[in-house]
Amino acid sequence: MSRAARYANVGAIVVPFGGLVAGVILLWNRAVGWSDLAILAVTYLVTAFGVTIGFHRLLTHRSFATHRGIAYLLAVLGSMSVQGPVIGWVADHRKHHAHTDADGDPHSPHVGHGSGLRGLWHAHVGWLFRHQGRAMHARHAADLIEDRGMRAISDAFLPLVALSLAIPFGLGWLLTGSAAGALTGFLWGALVRIFFVHHVTWSINSVCHFYGRRRFATADHSTNVFWLAPVTLGESWHHNHHAFPRAAIHGLRWWELDLSGLVIRLMKRAGLAWNVIEIAPERQGERLAVS
Repeated sequence: MSRAARYANVGAIVVPFGGLVAGVILLWNRAVGWSDLAILAVTYLVTAFGVTIGFHRLLTHRSFATHRGIAYLLAVLGSMSVQGPVIGWVADHRKHHAHTDADGDPHSPHVGHGSGLRGLWHAHVGWLFRHQGRAMHARHAADLIEDRGMRAISDAFLPLVALSLAIPFGLGWLLTGSAAGALTGFLWGALVRIFFVHHVTWSINSVCHFYGRRRFATADHSTNVFWLAPVTLGESWHHNHHAFPRAAIHGLRWWELDLSGLVIRLMKRAGLAWNVIEIAPERQGERLAVS
């Protein structure tokens, strides 16, 4: 990884954290309006769904099919989460599945970087300074490289980051009609939102390979963490996902909240998604771990 990439990752971690600190101070002083929280909620959901539905379930695992325009839109929204270009993200994640919790996994808490808290730190943040973006694109994301639109979106990552910062500022201005509203909209809808989306996503790499429950026979340390399900939009049913990587729905039981899976099902009903891969109870039973 180049020095410039490391510095960029430092900035992507530190600056949103500074925004969070400023946001907490404003909350303490009750200097936060309904528009700020609305902008935070909308931008969080839109960009996080871009990652969970777009980057992950559609582009990495091809767990459903959709129109090309919708795939491009999801790739744009995922890019605006500021987690790196779409082709690099997909390549890294496919490499993770190819070497889960073994040598070659870019962000396992169990391999190559100690154990316990040290390994947890590596899986959550440390890997960003050593292994992010090092997966071979031609090997792990050849299908995206062959797609001219996806290449263009991946190459446009920095302009999309700028757009991701500008939209909350503009929304704040439109909703309040003031420069102060624009600035607080930027604070909450850009910096605080990026902080939360980042750490919620990274918690899948760290917490969901370190602590939680398992019920399937898998050769890794993936876990399900129920209390993370609402904020991860269903991604924390991570053990289910590693048992059935191509499943579009990660919440396999009726009570396993999976908002991303719900959106995919709604897309299917609206004719916007098809070939949605779901796992029948019989197939789930075949993978149960022997107690």
